[in-house]
Amino acid sequence: MAVQSRELRPERRWPLSMPSGYAGNLAYLITGILVLLASYVLLSSIVSRVRIAIDDVQYGRPRTYHLTAHVGRPEETGAPTHLIALNLDRQVMIIEIPGGDVNQVRTMPGPYLFGAGEDLTPVTMRLADINGDGVNDLIVRIKNEEMVYVNREQSFTLLTAEERQHLLQQQGGR
Repeated sequence: MAVQSRELRPERRWPLSMPSGYAGNLAYLITGILVLLASYVLLSSIVSRVRIAIDDVQYGRPRTYHLTAHVGRPEETGAPTHLIALNLDRQVMIIEIPGGDVNQVRTMPGPYLFGAGEDLTPVTMRLADINGDGVNDLIVRIKNEEMVYVNREQSFTLLTAEERQHLLQQQGGR
C-alpha cells in the first residue's frame, strides 16, 4: 500500500484573485493611463507658456493696447486722439490723450480683474458707433466681455443701465 498525501482543506482563493497574466495587463493599462495623464499635463503647460509668450510679444508687460483715431474732440486740431488700455496688476485703466496733447490727459477706470494670472490678461479696444449718434464710441474687450464707453462731448463715460436698455430695445425692434 502506497501512502498518498492530500490536502484536507480545499484550496482557498482570495476574493480579488486574478487569472494568470491579468495582473501584467492591468499594470500596462495603468501605466498607459498615467503616461497619457502626464502627457496632457505637460502639453497643457507648454501651450499655456507659449500663449503667455505670444501675449508678451503682442501686448508687453504690463499688458498694454494702443489705439489712435479721430474721435471728435475739440482738442483734435489735425492730430488724432491716442487711447491706451492698460492692465496694471489686475486694475484696468484707459488713458485718453485728446489730439495728442499730453496736457489734456484723461483717465478712465476699468474693472478690477479677479483670479490667478489675471494680471496677464490682454485688454483690447475698438471704436464703433453704438448709440447711433454719428460719433464713435469706445468698446473695451477683456476676455469675452465688452464694456461700452459712450463718446460724450468731453470724454468717454460708461454706458448707463438706461442707455443699455434703450439700445437693446432698438436692436430688438430691427
